[in-house]
Amino acid sequence: MIHLKCRLLTVMALSASLGIPFADASAASGYIVEAHGTHSAALSVRRVGGRVTDELAIVDGVAATLSPAQAARLRKLHGVEVFADRPVVTQNNPAVMPDVYQRQMTGVNALAAQGINGLGVTVAVLDSGVLQSGCGGKGCLFFDLNGNNRMVAQYDAIAGLLVDASHPCAEAPCVADTYGHGTHITGLIASATTNDSFLDGEAEGIAPMVHLINVKAFDGTGTGTYTSVLKGLNWILANRTTYGAIRVVNMSFGAKPQSFYWNDPIDQAVMKLWQAGIVVVASAGNFGPKAQTIAVPGNTPYVITVGAMTDNFTPDDPSDDGVTSFSSAGPTYEGFVKPDVVAPGGHLAAFMAAGQGPTLPAQLLAATYPQFGSYDENLFIMSGTSQAAAVTTGVVALMLQTNPTLTPDQVKCRLIATADAALNPGGTAAYTVFQQGAGRINAYAAVFSTAANCANQGLNIAADIKGTEHFGGPARQDKATGNFYVVNANGQALAGSPFVWNQSFAKSQGYLWNNGYLWNNGYLWNSGYLWNNGYLWNNGYLWNQSAVAPASTTTAMESWNAQE
Repeated sequence: MIHLKCRLLTVMALSASLGIPFADASAASGYIVEAHGTHSAALSVRRVGGRVTDELAIVDGVAATLSPAQAARLRKLHGVEVFADRPVVTQNNPAVMPDVYQRQMTGVNALAAQGINGLGVTVAVLDSGVLQSGCGGKGCLFFDLNGNNRMVAQYDAIAGLLVDASHPCAEAPCVADTYGHGTHITGLIASATTNDSFLDGEAEGIAPMVHLINVKAFDGTGTGTYTSVLKGLNWILANRTTYGAIRVVNMSFGAKPQSFYWNDPIDQAVMKLWQAGIVVVASAGNFGPKAQTIAVPGNTPYVITVGAMTDNFTPDDPSDDGVTSFSSAGPTYEGFVKPDVVAPGGHLAAFMAAGQGPTLPAQLLAATYPQFGSYDENLFIMSGTSQAAAVTTGVVALMLQTNPTLTPDQVKCRLIATADAALNPGGTAAYTVFQQGAGRINAYAAVFSTAANCANQGLNIAADIKGTEHFGGPARQDKATGNFYVVNANGQALAGSPFVWNQSFAKSQGYLWNNGYLWNNGYLWNSGYLWNNGYLWNNGYLWNQSAVAPASTTTAMESWNAQE
């Protein structure tokens, strides 16, 4: 989790009063510095004596090494924003049984029967890398059904290294995944493997013919930093047409927000990708079930934010399907209804090396939890909103194969418009919109949908990125009860408990939708609109003011929870 401990001066004063030396008071650490452009940010860093480590054009800034005194000097400069870089990790949950129910449950098998398999669509996966060693030939994870390599580019954002993607790792250097998370996510999106007994001839992945771009931003322990993530996103934006048009980016990680979405560097970067025509699919986070737990970058209003649902280990009985308890819930701190949709994210099987043979060492997750991969040497079972985001990314690829002209807003609109809300036996909503969004994705309906103008209406991404306008959503909080609720365009509360989150985390007892209104409208963020002063970020929590987080502060990205 990201936690801002307190202001630096307060820490120093407290340490002095207790007679404890503050050893890090002058130690240099990592920062993200933004200005009117990369050159301006770099010049500002050098003027105060800091060192630029990486250029981050995607956020008009740089990564830099600064002492606390240098950072304090930069914060006083007009037009310069300074953010403490933070470690982040990707983690998920081992499960207890194999299952590929996600294909049947979302209608993917019906699409596959019509030849809709992601062909011609390029998907970038920003994660811990992808394992290719020991995986070659027809039907393998990164090869199509004809034995052709689908990995078209590999970039290591940690090392700043671009490698040859024309050969698997067994034959040439590659961006390897020693952790396992990135391999599992990529497998759910795109694995063409069909030789497991329970697959009945169907591929493991949702879109088994897509082209893949492997971008590594997390190391062998699943840990990265804001800088490594931003370097990866910066490379994707700069190379979005180099290897064939990148149409989708999967981001199966999430950090707890500590500023409004428009101030967070990762949120700023994903807005740039969305504006450039790239669909961004982000996990909601595994910080549920409490309200207001949507993670960065899923808290960005524009992107597709995905929560996790489960079949409760009964794929033939839909009556007990539901949202997992770990899936993060909305609203965001700016009042947006999130997640947008939910997708299968409980106990999903995908490729991971379990250490079979001397040329294929076990990835860390498989080595740590061998009981969740023992039934098959090449499959591992995991749960999380990471997995749900991967399933959704695959579905987006199917939509874009069928209709390549779709914009990101149109893709989001059709996913929302065709989602299936979880209902109780009486036809009422089983969960509020803050838990399930519009409901479970329906790939078949989304591919053939003609819905339009039902997502991100009332928002202006160009003005948002420029900083001239920012937006809030239709969610409010009752100060007396603490309940969250939704208002219409006239500011009136919508009736029915799907629109009310009462903090009891119990299933809703009412059902009423409003023609997609929740995802149609954004409001200019101004002093008259702020919906709950108690939730406004104060100076102690603003990254771009005097608060400084220690470089050792940790963030759980996709925390490891019990299986559902």
